[in-house]
This record gives sequence, C-alpha cells and structure tokens, in this order.
Amino acid sequence: MVEKARGEKVTLPCTFTVSQEDQGPLDVEWVLIPTDNQKKEPTIIMYSVDRIYNDYYEAMNGRVQFTNPDPRSGDGSINIVNLKSADTGTYQCRVKKAPGVESQKIRLTVLVKPAGTKCYIEGSQETGRDLTLKCVSQEGSPLLSYNWRKLTGTKELPVTSLLNKDTGELSLKNVSEEYSGTYSCVAANRVGADCFVVLNVSPPINTAGIIAGAVIGTLLGLFLLAFLVFCCCKKRKEKKYEEEVPHDIRVDASPPKSRTSTARSYVGSNRSSLGSMSPANMEGYATTPYNQVPSEDLKHSPGQNPNFPHQRYLHLI
Repeated sequence: MVEKARGEKVTLPCTFTVSQEDQGPLDVEWVLIPTDNQKKEPTIIMYSVDRIYNDYYEAMNGRVQFTNPDPRSGDGSINIVNLKSADTGTYQCRVKKAPGVESQKIRLTVLVKPAGTKCYIEGSQETGRDLTLKCVSQEGSPLLSYNWRKLTGTKELPVTSLLNKDTGELSLKNVSEEYSGTYSCVAANRVGADCFVVLNVSPPINTAGIIAGAVIGTLLGLFLLAFLVFCCCKKRKEKKYEEEVPHDIRVDASPPKSRTSTARSYVGSNRSSLGSMSPANMEGYATTPYNQVPSEDLKHSPGQNPNFPHQRYLHLI
C-alpha cells in the first residue's frame, strides 16, 4: 500500500534477482489492473530487448519512467510524477526471463488535500449563550477527519466543548469570556490543511439603552428642526409686513403756510387795491403813517424775518 498526495511524486518499487537457470531475454512490464475484470489491462511502461517503451498509456504519457535507466541491474522500479486522482489503482510489476516469471502488486492511493476549508462561528458570541465552531472542506479525499485545538490562553479546549471529528463541529455550551481566543481546525487525510478562526466572547449588548438613545436623539433632532422652521417663518412674516405697511405720515394734513406765500398774498391784495383807487383816493394812503399799515396778514411764525413785509411795502411805494 502506497499513499501520496495529488501533485506529488511516487516511486513504485520492483526489484529482482536472476538465477543461473534464467537464460532468456529480460522483460520488465508494468500494468494497471482495472477494477472491472472484463477490461483489458493497460500497459504503463515496459523494458524489452534492451529498449524502454513508455508511450503505451496515454493518461501517463510523459509522467512515468524507470527509476534505473538499465533495469538489467535488478531494479525495475518506476517513478510517477505529478500524481492525479485518476492514478489511484492497483499496479503490477511483471519480470520475465525464461524460464522464470515473477510479479508483484502495489496499491496506490492518491489523496486529495483538503481544499477550500472554511472555518466559521455559528451562534451569538455573548456570555451565557451556546455556539458552534464549524470546519468544512470543499474538497478532499474520503475518510476526512477534523480536529479542533486552541492556540491561545490555556491552549486547552473548554470543558463544555463537544467535538465531532466526522463533521468538524465543535459545540460550546454556556460560553464565558475565558473562551475567547484563536482556534485552529485541522482537516486531515494524512495530507492536511489548517484553518484558523478567532472567537471573541463579550457581554450581552444593552439593546434597550441603544433603542432609548436613538429615540431621544430623533426627538431632539425633530424639535431643533421645528424651531428652525418657526424662526424662518417669523422672519419672513416680519419682512413682508415692513414691505406692505407705509410709514406713519398723515396724508390729509395741509402743509404750513410759508412766508413767501403770505407775503405774495399781501402784496397781491394791495396791488389790486391800489389799482382800483383813483388819484383822489391816493391821498388817504399817502397820509397814512407807515406804522399803521395793516399787518394782520403778515403775522409771521417764529423764526421768520420781521423786516420782510416792511421791505416789500417800501418797494411798492
């Protein structure tokens, strides 16, 4: 029995000795015995009449050769390189040298290394909970076995752990923070692969506190948003009111009389009076003292020049 991993190299041994009675030509032949007895045995490689034939079996073309280039030395072993899963089978070495004939069978098993191995945690990593460490290989020869071990801390599996080597499951009950660490799973079939997973056990999360905090934060955000909207609306209304309402000015109030209009009114009235008077009437006005000129229309407001009517009157005379 020979076991090798896929892709490796294997040597199938076949040694012999020749007795004095064996005088015929030496033939060394390797064949693959099929699982179905009804099928013909294909020849893998052969040495005959001082010549090597290694192109009989197309599936191993270029991958098989004699270990010793001269099998006459008594070594008819062969090497097979870059093994494939299909190379698994029973091989037979036949040595012929008339009148002697001997043969030997070898069972070759090509193992496929576990590949695509995935390690993961199933369950909550909170204290007091139950969880399972799982290890699964997507590829690998049958008869796979799984084994878990802890690489940190005490380097011993927890006392509550339960290992199933066939399925690769490591069950942990009522976990605590001491269970935290790095765990390794080895998937084996004499050619194995490691898979690592980190387990961190922590106290349960206070979900009620998280929800309450989220609700309070949302309410505060809504209140702030409503306050900003209220301020914007108020400012917009004030601006609109200033644009629509006029300033407090009385439109119906008549403007105060100016000095110029009063003086002009007085002068105009005097002109009309003078124009209607006859030369005979002029005497009365000529003899009238200056200081007796009617001045009730010339009443001036504070701040006006009191000499203004006097100057206008002298100008008319």
